[in-house]
Amino acid sequence: MTEILDTAISAAKEAGDFLLDNFGKVHNVESKGDRNLVTELDKKAEAMIRNKIEDKFPNHGILGEEDGKKNIESDYLWIIDPLDGTHNYIRKINIFGVSIGIVHKNKFAGGVVYMPNDNELYWAETGSGAYKNGEKIFVSSCKKLKESSIVFDSSIRYSPKVMLSILEDLSKQVFNIRMFGSSVRSLTYLAEGVLDCSVEFHDRPWDFSGSVAIIEEAGGKLTDLRQNSLTYQTIGYVASNKSIHSRISEIVSRHF
Repeated sequence: MTEILDTAISAAKEAGDFLLDNFGKVHNVESKGDRNLVTELDKKAEAMIRNKIEDKFPNHGILGEEDGKKNIESDYLWIIDPLDGTHNYIRKINIFGVSIGIVHKNKFAGGVVYMPNDNELYWAETGSGAYKNGEKIFVSSCKKLKESSIVFDSSIRYSPKVMLSILEDLSKQVFNIRMFGSSVRSLTYLAEGVLDCSVEFHDRPWDFSGSVAIIEEAGGKLTDLRQNSLTYQTIGYVASNKSIHSRISEIVSRHF
């Protein structure tokens, strides 16, 4: 799979460097629904990534946040978020990244996340470990909820009743809670042990697919909000180190 991973890394870096070069230069913002925005730069970054994939692997499937799906019945499916943290990017908050996930026969086989502002490149493929800028990374060893730092979904407006109830329950048992407005920032911090858990309710496949293999290869675990196995069609998840995963998942799932 090395050629596939190399292509993903090259595409993520090209798109991420383009976004960094244009940071603070957004000219056109469109609405995709309830406070969900897209810029002309999201679309250009996705086109860059798609062009690289299609040039190397014309028969592979692609699922992108901005330009939809193509050949998704293929054994290989690339899942792209060209700009995770769009709202941050628009507001000139430099927490954003590029996510590319690779699914092979419905299983997460590899992933790349590039955080251009911090020049942080994360990647993994199944069975080969997880890496940040060439150095192997691992999830935290935190075993106690009361000592854990977690990140929580910032889109509370979509499901305020259930999400605020879960947030209240978690706040009583963990050390502290963060919100970054970027799933890839939360998930990469989890993969390298900076944070212990991430809980998201409305994340779509493009938001998390690039991070799944990275977290799993770093020793972490992801399930959906009802403690089922994660798939590339899942919406919402609990991601954490394995020591606290069952307890966080139980707190979340009992609200559904």
